[in-house]
Amino acid sequence: MKKNRWFLRTIVLLALSGLLMTTATLAAEAGSGQDPLVTLSYLNETFMNTILQRVDQKIAERNGSLAQQGVSVGGGSASASFTVVTLSSGQTLTGDIGCEVMLRVGSAVCVSPSDPGLIDETTAGTLANGGALVQNHLYMMTIEGRGVRASAATTKLLVRGGYTVA
Repeated sequence: MKKNRWFLRTIVLLALSGLLMTTATLAAEAGSGQDPLVTLSYLNETFMNTILQRVDQKIAERNGSLAQQGVSVGGGSASASFTVVTLSSGQTLTGDIGCEVMLRVGSAVCVSPSDPGLIDETTAGTLANGGALVQNHLYMMTIEGRGVRASAATTKLLVRGGYTVA
């Protein structure tokens, strides 16, 4: 008789376990915290939109901080806007690599510790240290330490890219 009770207890225990698991399974909602199944539609419709909104927000914040610093944001183009820079006689504008300058008013010479000094994009030539800039020609600094020294009382340049004036 004790043998039958053990068998009966085992069957009742298995039935109760099955009933509890079935209830828990039916109570869990698909895609909820209890059932973290991730579907392709969730990734495409919810998750991707959330990520894209966060990226757009970060881009807008970065563009705002750049605008506050005075850096022109090109709206997707590869180049920034030109800025008018006025130099007095003897002042030197030193540009970062890729900086472009165009002499508009006055006169200026190339400042460079070695050749080539500046690249004349208008003629596809080079300008050595001490060489005079030609008005309305576009020059590029392709190596660090290149710049332009004003030789007139007032010299105006159009500058695109990073630079310092000393």
